Amino acid sequence: MTPEFSADAAVPPKSWWWALVALAAAALAGAPYFGDEAFQLDISIIFVFALLALSMGFLWGYAGILSFGQTIFFGLGGYSYAILALNLSATNLPFLGALVIPALFATLLGYFMIYGRISDIYLSVITLVVTLIFEKSIRSTSGPEYVIGAVRLNGQNGIPGVPALTLPWLSEPLSISGVFYLAGGAMLAAYVGLRLLLTTRFGRVLVGIRENEKRMELLGYDTRLYRLAAFVLAGAVAALSGVLYALWGNFVAPEMFNLNQAAQVVIWVIVGGRSTLIGPIVGAGVVQYLSNWLGTVNVGQVTLVLGFVLMVFVQLFSRGVLPSIGDAFERLRRKGKSYGRAP
Repeated sequence: MTPEFSADAAVPPKSWWWALVALAAAALAGAPYFGDEAFQLDISIIFVFALLALSMGFLWGYAGILSFGQTIFFGLGGYSYAILALNLSATNLPFLGALVIPALFATLLGYFMIYGRISDIYLSVITLVVTLIFEKSIRSTSGPEYVIGAVRLNGQNGIPGVPALTLPWLSEPLSISGVFYLAGGAMLAAYVGLRLLLTTRFGRVLVGIRENEKRMELLGYDTRLYRLAAFVLAGAVAALSGVLYALWGNFVAPEMFNLNQAAQVVIWVIVGGRSTLIGPIVGAGVVQYLSNWLGTVNVGQVTLVLGFVLMVFVQLFSRGVLPSIGDAFERLRRKGKSYGRAP
């Protein structure tokens, strides 16, 4: 199986991988010319969710940490941007602040869990509990006394009118096409960056810790520091997706912290395959497309039907769609070689 379809991502990308990245960038640049604003909005939200899935795929697939807390950082990113932008009447500094605040919280939360030697199962439970705490806390801020600066939190009604981002080199706020380019570019850059990161010493050590943490400790590595760094990095990527979500809809709400959203992130990774970075991106796109399509054909129980479809996916592709496809191609390649050697 090729490294791009397996957990062995320490091998540097091949030339054909770079060609595919360039092709994806070209398709991203030209897509708005072939679709209207509704199309751009639909694809933009897939990019946002794919970025969130990518954060989970990196953390779970390569650091071995199953966290239900990616929606914590997703929601914190969106709310931080909304509150800072509305208070400061600016967007560039709030954009950066909305990445730093969730990263700092991820550092604090991860430090107590990882350096506290909490087992993986309890780490997953703690992140789940913290997710519920955030959602319930935000939903209970409906009263007029719950304000941060001049911004009311509005409880379950959320915060409307989130300002559009104005980049330093632009005089006008981002349009729908601008958000499309920003979301797609961020997703592509995060994918390439994480893929290259895995080829470095940090990435190789991280995968080694996932495979056998005790052995890596005996080799002299501070495994807790590496796991914490991966947790914070994944939190920052999830926060970026939360900011992009706020820019996409000009709105943030407690649903960003929702337990259903946390479960969906895990489903995206399972469907696409957690042994590859591209898998979670594909998984998010497939599930989001199915959700939209089931809604357009007037299926009453979208969640029920989607759950059944996902069960079929898991049964047919136990390791995820892309790893299973990679395995099939590898079997065909080996079979072709064996036929070629036959007398």
